[in-house]
Order: sequence, then structure tokens, then C-alpha cells
Amino acid sequence: MIEGGNIIRFMSVRMHAWTMRETVDEIFSRLNFGLFTQHVVVNAAKLINMERDESLRESVKSCDIINIDGMGVVWGARFLGHDVPERVAGVDLFYSLLTRAELENEPVYLLGAKPDVVEKAVANLRVKFPALNIAGYHHGYFWDDEEAVVDDIAKSGAKLLFVAITSPKKENFINRWREKLGVKFVMGVGGTFDIAAGKSKRAPLFMQKHGLEWLYRLMQEPRRMWKRYLVTNTLFGLKLLKFKILG
Repeated sequence: MIEGGNIIRFMSVRMHAWTMRETVDEIFSRLNFGLFTQHVVVNAAKLINMERDESLRESVKSCDIINIDGMGVVWGARFLGHDVPERVAGVDLFYSLLTRAELENEPVYLLGAKPDVVEKAVANLRVKFPALNIAGYHHGYFWDDEEAVVDDIAKSGAKLLFVAITSPKKENFINRWREKLGVKFVMGVGGTFDIAAGKSKRAPLFMQKHGLEWLYRLMQEPRRMWKRYLVTNTLFGLKLLKFKILG
């Protein structure tokens, strides 16, 4: 496909309104052509934070593929008349890409989370994907020597890099070092390693389908998440109404 398909502009951000299959196919098409791909998913919170954080905004907008993760953004885009076939959740895309990487023998590198979490995630993934080439991994607490970690990634021979660090650190790290990472694909995956390690659980499927995954996360971590969802979801809703009324 190479940058074809349905591309929309929602809240001044270019987004790839693709299905999961279209996204995976495009990523591996770009890999096969030797093209570097920086990938990101956006949700309501990230769109609101982009307005206040210029570095985050530039990091996201510079990405080659911008998928829609949050159901709020899916519904919001449809509300404004855009054709969005489905949500492409970052954690689901992560597993889909590992499945394809195992099949095509493309080496991967996992970066982020606490040391025990990333180690457990790697152990579990090696059971789930026995033929997957995990070229290397490193925890996410390396800010006193970023260059050494970047060098380790480049020397590993990995083609796909997954970065499990909180926003906006991960987007800014990827954007800052993209030319020296030595990989052909890089994606921020947030708390996905916690799920892969069995430390966190995803919401039940019915909650995912009905856009209630945020509520499940809020119930798991009320002290950390309540302000994020209360503030950003309210601001997102107000901004959406503004776009609807004023265009």
C-alpha cells in the first residue's frame, strides 16, 4: 500500500484511519522496501496534551503512521463525518506485529518499563512466540545515559523497536534518536509490557468494544488516572463540539 488508504485530518492532526490488517500490511510493506517508519497511536488525552506540549505535538506529527487508539477519537471523528473503520489499539497492534515478525523472522527489541517487568514480559513473549527473534531488551530507567542504550539497540540488529515509556517521554525519545537507532520501525507502546508481563489486565472485551476501557483503568488506578480522564476527556468533548459548530 505504502501510504495509501483512508487518511483523515481530525483536530488538525493527520491520522491513518485504517483497519488493523491494513496497518500491519503497511508496516511490513515499508519494512520490505527498507523505509524507516515511526509509528504512534493517539487518544483523547494525547490530542489534548499535544496542544500544551509543543515537543509532543511535533513528535507525533512527524510520525509516518498515526493510528487511532482511543474510542473517544473514533467516535469523535465519526461525529465530524470521517470514515473510521475501527479502533487500532496499541496493545493489539503490538501482538499483531509480533505475530508477523515471528513469521517473517524479523528481529525485535523491547525498551521500557521496570527491570523486573520487561524481563517477565520477555519471558512470557518467548513462550507465546517461541520462534520470535528477540534481539535485545532494556528497562526504561536509563535517562542518565541515553546514548549507551541507543547504541545497544543499534548493535542488536533489531528491525522493530517497541518503546514502553510514558508520554511524552517516549515520543520525544523516539523523535530525538530516530536517526541512530538502527531499526526500520519504532512504536511507542505505553503500558503494554505490564500487560505482557501479567502485571496489569486489559478490560473485558465488552468494555473494550463499548469504549469503556478508560473506566476499567480508572478502577485499577483511581489515584493516578482520575485527573487525567476527568480533565482531558472534558476538554476533548468541548473541543469536539467547537469543531462541530465552527468547523
